[in-house]
Amino acid sequence: MTTTVAEARATSVASPDEEILQVWTAFKADSENESLRNRLIERYLPLVKYNGERIWARLPEGVELDDLISAGVFGLMDAIDAFDLSRGVKFETYCVPRIRGAMLDELRTMDWVPRLVRSKASKLNEAVKTLEARLGRAPSEVELAEQLQISVPELEKMVLDANAVNLISLNKKWYETDSYKDVREIDILEDKKGEDPTRRIQKNDLMRLVTKGLNRNERLIIILYYYEELTMKEIGATLDLSESRVSQMHSSIVQRLQSQLQRRRPEFGL
Repeated sequence: MTTTVAEARATSVASPDEEILQVWTAFKADSENESLRNRLIERYLPLVKYNGERIWARLPEGVELDDLISAGVFGLMDAIDAFDLSRGVKFETYCVPRIRGAMLDELRTMDWVPRLVRSKASKLNEAVKTLEARLGRAPSEVELAEQLQISVPELEKMVLDANAVNLISLNKKWYETDSYKDVREIDILEDKKGEDPTRRIQKNDLMRLVTKGLNRNERLIIILYYYEELTMKEIGATLDLSESRVSQMHSSIVQRLQSQLQRRRPEFGL
């Protein structure tokens, strides 16, 4: 790998301050040199991390520090490109506002709810609290609209907008654990459409117990009727039997199962 004259001068023996000045001089003479750019980024990267951690410490949960640092690096790169050595200003003084500005811009893009909507939601909450304190109860829509000096339809729209503000990020940290992975909102979100695994196991155990000792057709009649919820006619078509024959077999099976259950009642503590 060849070394340019600018890089050779930038890496000559010198004090840290003199060395970074040489790097700056070489980079400004050859701003397309990625190696020199990377050396400057590495030199000032601790500034990005420091400012990112300070901003992140004052933020609510749900914002990732890595996202802030990534945005800050882009701010640092812009500052490196725009920095003018001839002005005699320390780069640290010049770049920090740009780094913090890039991080704040990133936070604004994360917050997809417009500021006006947040402002209206705040006014709505204040009006509700004021009326609750005055009336001793939850205010009606008419009372709330009068308090805000708007119409009821306008109030309804404001309420809809306010509900958008209260959406929760699925990446929001719920609590920390001793393991490497924190528990987040998505990890504890209940899937109401999902089947309870315990209930599924119990259901399978019960099916095995009920169908034990039955032949193939008898077992299929029980499963199709009670578990798949097919009609007698549909079961007959499946098993190539008449509907009346399926009904007779079902009645016979139920009688046998009732008899078996009666004998085994002590096992179940009944």
